[in-house]
Amino acid sequence: MKMIKVIFCSAVLLIILMGTYMPAVALFDNKFEKEVKKEQGAVKLVREVQRGGYDVITAEELKKWIDSGKDTFIVDTMPYEASYKKEHVPGAKQFLFPIPEMTTWNTKETDGKTQEDFVALLGPDKDKTIVIYCGFVKCTRSHNGAMWAVKLGYKNVYRFPGGIFAWKGAEYKTEGTD
Repeated sequence: MKMIKVIFCSAVLLIILMGTYMPAVALFDNKFEKEVKKEQGAVKLVREVQRGGYDVITAEELKKWIDSGKDTFIVDTMPYEASYKKEHVPGAKQFLFPIPEMTTWNTKETDGKTQEDFVALLGPDKDKTIVIYCGFVKCTRSHNGAMWAVKLGYKNVYRFPGGIFAWKGAEYKTEGTD
């Protein structure tokens, strides 16, 4: 009888331990899977930055530039009606770029605007500080805008990869008409 109690208690203890171990394993597996996705996103961003030849800036850094009065030209690359008109980073100007990488200029993808229109928006000063953003890190509109600014000879080009989502996430004020 004593042996049956020992076996029974051992079995109960094993079940209890497995019950606490298995969720912990699942938690670690999920943690590791999330890390793989973070890594993939980080490497994708780094490779875009390398290909584009621009630099990056965070929401906090951009906010400091704006608050300090640093002369910064900000471009929102989201669609006018769907996003920019509703809300954007204070002082930003809108110029639509497509989501897939745009290696050649295509007015169909830029809402009919030409490369010359983009140059006119950015202005003649190739040394000015330009910050380009879109909605969120995975959105490549900001990559396209920053890459094209560099291709056109602008030297101080920054991509704000977190875009309007990071700006709002940091609880910074936005502008808009709606």
